[in-house]
Amino acid sequence: MSEVFRVCKVFEIESGHQLSKHPGRCRFPHGHSRRIEVVLSSEKLDENDMVCDFAAVKGILESYLDAYDHAMMVNSEDPSLGSIRASSERVIVVEGEDPTTEVLARRIYIHLSERLSTGEPVRAGAGTYRLAPGLRVERVRVGETSSTWAEYGQA
Repeated sequence: MSEVFRVCKVFEIESGHQLSKHPGRCRFPHGHSRRIEVVLSSEKLDENDMVCDFAAVKGILESYLDAYDHAMMVNSEDPSLGSIRASSERVIVVEGEDPTTEVLARRIYIHLSERLSTGEPVRAGAGTYRLAPGLRVERVRVGETSSTWAEYGQA
């Protein structure tokens, strides 16, 4: 059995969504205080004896997640999209699917995975961080309420 090291970085945002396919109240605009946990793993530690510096994770995700903070996510096929766009400048349109917590977790996972796959150094704060080969996103968990979350990862 091989060993694996894991680190987790947590972010918090406020975001809204509207689930047009939902049969209950979630079809109306509503918001959540979201706790986003990203778990990175590697079989080897980098030259600083880390999986990845937390500052690098923050550097990769901070501006991406800022786009979701205090924004409204809406399905591109939602009939009320036009009125939502007219009433808010912070609208994120999800193409062809409801912006569920599961969908948000997958979007964050894909963004982070794509960024890690480039191997390019990450600028964060006053530093520049090199990402170790073999570093991967294990999972992204997004909390919707204090008692519920959705997670996306690859088997």
